[in-house]
Amino acid sequence: MTDASGRQRFSGEFGNFLRFIVHPGFGPRLAPRRAGSGWTGDWFPTVPAARLAQWAVVLWMINLFFLGPIALSAAMAGGAQSRLDLWNIPWLTALLWAPVVEELVFRYSLRHVAQAVWLLPAALVAMLMGARWYSIVLLLVVLLACWAPVWMGWRFARRPLPWRWRRRYRAAFPWVFHLSCLLFAGAHLVNFSYDRTPYWLMPLLVLPQWLTGMVLGWLRVRRGVGASMLLHGVFNAGPLAMIWLVLHLAPQLVT
Repeated sequence: MTDASGRQRFSGEFGNFLRFIVHPGFGPRLAPRRAGSGWTGDWFPTVPAARLAQWAVVLWMINLFFLGPIALSAAMAGGAQSRLDLWNIPWLTALLWAPVVEELVFRYSLRHVAQAVWLLPAALVAMLMGARWYSIVLLLVVLLACWAPVWMGWRFARRPLPWRWRRRYRAAFPWVFHLSCLLFAGAHLVNFSYDRTPYWLMPLLVLPQWLTGMVLGWLRVRRGVGASMLLHGVFNAGPLAMIWLVLHLAPQLVT
């Protein structure tokens, strides 16, 4: 369903997401699409800010009222505790660093699989080092390398995979997509400290990240990596804003 401007309504996009999760695939892209280079459209997609806000609100609500309580119950049952220091939250890391580096590691190569050979190891190293000056420099080098084929005309550097490999990748794409979502969620297990926590409870701790990763992955494939980075940052801003309000309005709740 579309609205008066011809854009798909949110209910239509939500249905597209559900169908994608069942049968992940590459197309079709969601409207509106930026005219011109597909490379530019991947990084600077034409996505309404209101639509990103709608997706962020849906994720906040599902995580707050459904998946979040399940994760909290699992943490309490298994003795897991969050490593997050609410009084010293790295705001810039959560709002800028994480959306960029995590999207490069877990989702950029879903469409640019030929670049994964060099991009994935470099971005992974940057992510594991954390937001330090040297890892930021490395991340900037990775971003520049992503655009070097466009700026310098290196056509050979952005050639797609041979057809036979593309066919194999398309066949395996559903597995690749869901594996990326599981890896994204699993990476957030480092946010907890464990005290004899049963292994079977650990996946429940990161259910919110698993759902968020699926939405971000769908958005990356359907709109572009720029859209998934933006939504990632907006999504992270919600819990941070809530924590900030609690610390300033009811600090006794976290002491």
